[in-house]
Amino acid sequence: MVVMARLSRPERPDLVFEEEDLPYEEEIMRNQFSVKCWLRYIEFKQGAPKPRLNQLYERALKLLPCSYKLWYRYLKARRAQVKHRCVTDPAYEDVNNCHERAFVFMHKMPRLWLDYCQFLMDQGRVTHTRRTFDRALRALPITQHSRIWPLYLRFLRSHPLPETAVRGYRRFLKLSPESAEEYIEYLKSSDRLDEAAQRLATVVNDERFVSKAGKSNYQLWHELCDLISQNPDKVQSLNVDAIIRGGLTRFTDQLGKLWCSLADYYIRSGHFEKARDVYEEAIRTVMTVRDFTQVFDSYAQFEESMIAAKMETASELGREEEDDVDLELRLARFEQLISRRPLLLNSVLLRQNPHHVHEWHKRVALHQGRPREIINTYTEAVQTVDPFKATGKPHTLWVAFAKFYEDNGQLDDARVILEKATKVNFKQVDDLASVWCQCGELELRHENYDEALRLLRKATALPARRAEYFDGSEPVQNRVYKSLKVWSMLADLEESLGTFQSTKAVYDRILDLRIATPQIVINYAMFLEEHKYFEESFKAYERGISLFKWPNVSDIWSTYLTKFIARYGGRKLERARDLFEQALDGCPPKYAKTLYLLYAQLEEEWGLARHAMAVYERATRAVEPAQQYDMFNIYIKRAAEIYGVTHTRGIYQKAIEVLSDEHAREMCLRFADMECKLGEIDRARAIYSFCSQICDPRVGLGAGWGLWRSQPAHGHTHPPLPCPPRAPVALTPCSHPLVSDLAPGQSGMDDMKLLEQRAEQLAAEAERDQPLRAQSKILFVRSDASREELAELAQQVNPEEIQLGEDEDEDEMDLEPNEVRLEQQSVPAAVFGSLKED
Repeated sequence: MVVMARLSRPERPDLVFEEEDLPYEEEIMRNQFSVKCWLRYIEFKQGAPKPRLNQLYERALKLLPCSYKLWYRYLKARRAQVKHRCVTDPAYEDVNNCHERAFVFMHKMPRLWLDYCQFLMDQGRVTHTRRTFDRALRALPITQHSRIWPLYLRFLRSHPLPETAVRGYRRFLKLSPESAEEYIEYLKSSDRLDEAAQRLATVVNDERFVSKAGKSNYQLWHELCDLISQNPDKVQSLNVDAIIRGGLTRFTDQLGKLWCSLADYYIRSGHFEKARDVYEEAIRTVMTVRDFTQVFDSYAQFEESMIAAKMETASELGREEEDDVDLELRLARFEQLISRRPLLLNSVLLRQNPHHVHEWHKRVALHQGRPREIINTYTEAVQTVDPFKATGKPHTLWVAFAKFYEDNGQLDDARVILEKATKVNFKQVDDLASVWCQCGELELRHENYDEALRLLRKATALPARRAEYFDGSEPVQNRVYKSLKVWSMLADLEESLGTFQSTKAVYDRILDLRIATPQIVINYAMFLEEHKYFEESFKAYERGISLFKWPNVSDIWSTYLTKFIARYGGRKLERARDLFEQALDGCPPKYAKTLYLLYAQLEEEWGLARHAMAVYERATRAVEPAQQYDMFNIYIKRAAEIYGVTHTRGIYQKAIEVLSDEHAREMCLRFADMECKLGEIDRARAIYSFCSQICDPRVGLGAGWGLWRSQPAHGHTHPPLPCPPRAPVALTPCSHPLVSDLAPGQSGMDDMKLLEQRAEQLAAEAERDQPLRAQSKILFVRSDASREELAELAQQVNPEEIQLGEDEDEDEMDLEPNEVRLEQQSVPAAVFGSLKED
């Protein structure tokens, strides 16, 4: 049962409360100025009817009108009570009045202002809302305006009231100028482009401005250029031309886009001739190929669009004569633009580097067929290019300029150009030398031989102040007298047109200046030889030899020695030997072979054979290791021809000691073959035995092993040939009989009997061992081979096994069991020497 009671106070006869409220009422009566007591009471009454709750809030605020907590809760509750009602409901006005009463005491509280402004925005009361925002800004301190403006600006943008929004934004930018980009975007969206361009220009010119969107100053410039160039009819308050040209001076790496923006502005404004002038100025001033490409493509597109628009207009209006002339003019202008592109691109490259010689030559080639432009280009080139900064050879511009005049029959002008070129301070002496040579060649082409000689003699004359060839502190005119290029041409002309004495003086002067090359020395000597001055030619060789060292002197020595031998033969043998010794003194091994062969040939033809052999022997030690094998072959061949084959044994032994294993094996085989031909079977077998030490038994001695087995079982019993020590190797047992198997010291008939006995044993063993012989293999192995390796070698098939044919089997079958076939070999005549019978 709910008990309702009224207060007995005469001042509040309408106050009604329930029995559950009595404790809170009593507490309020005791502490009526305590906010906590009122808040506990209000919290307890949250489920009460709205009028009862509002009455409680009003009682509390009457006693505590400056309590922010009570006002905030009260206003929040009042807004929630009308949230779902129509905005025209009178309850909204009551809530608004409640807010107004709150601001009598709470006008410094931004949260209450924000809630009230949002509440008014929801009601759609634009003017009231705007005035409330203004009151809030006036009431709050400036430090708290930043909390009001975001909602205020959102309110301004939410209604199509650009004038109101613009005025609001202007006030906002005074507080926050860094938010200018937001205002500019709003102006663009509201189509107020003139003010947007002004604001954007102000931002671009402010060096302290920092974009909140992270845009660079160039990006802002680009936006400004696009804005003013694409909307010339709406942007009236700015000087577009001046703004974009200001950007050209600031952003030199983006000239192409800025020039295109300026031209686009004039095109959209309808000033087509002005736009064309802008394009022409741009393609003549840009510095990079990228910018040029952007401007040129835009220019060509503009001309195409003009032609297309003219054709469309002419077809619609039906006028033909005047439009045809105008259309042809536009087409001709477009074709000329396309044809000018290579020349314009060349101009861009020359603006990048005006000292690029190759680009100047390309520019001249582009003017082919227009002499006046070619002359102007050459003139500009020689005046612009600095020889010390040039890329390429600057003298070629002068030479080509003179050649152009020469080709057109203006020889005097060509001479004037080359004469001026000889006075230019080039960086390299070779450039000036080339100019002097071109002067001489010009006169030679027109058969002015005396003038050509005079010019080259003038070029090589000693200057008043001499300087070293590589002294960069001196001008090239003081150093050209040491240029070999000029001297070489002068020498050629003197040989062809001058006298013997004048030519000789030129060559002597070249040698005195120490600028000669080996070829110059050889040419000088050949020149003297042609005029029968042989001793003078030899002196020229010797002067050249004194100027150079190895390997540069190689050609001079070879020519000198060849000419000396051809001249004197054996008449001045000692002098020739001295020359060879001088040449070989300090000669590198790479160049020694030719000199030694020439030296040996001299000794063979005019000297002593033993001297020739000594030269060959020295040559085998002096040449490179790669040439030693060939040198030993020559040595052996010459020794055999002069002294006989027996004299080559020592040479073979020396070759085997010195050469590499590969070449030593070949020498061993040849050495053994020679001994076999001489009938020295024991020597041959000893050589093969030694050769096996340096051979891979699987690949290295295939032919040698066949020769070993094909040798007869008889021969001379000379002691084995001594060979240089090599690493000892183990030999697998051989089943074939050798002479060395016989007892030492026996000879004559005893040897023959022993051979017959061994042959009978062989015949018996051959039948027993024939199945095994097909699988056996005889190989040379290393002495340090392991047991596993020996076992592996024993399992391999012998590729050198001798297969007996059917004929041999038939011959053996015809023999008696006790008969043995013996072979005989004649002793070479060279072995007997002088003991040979007639």
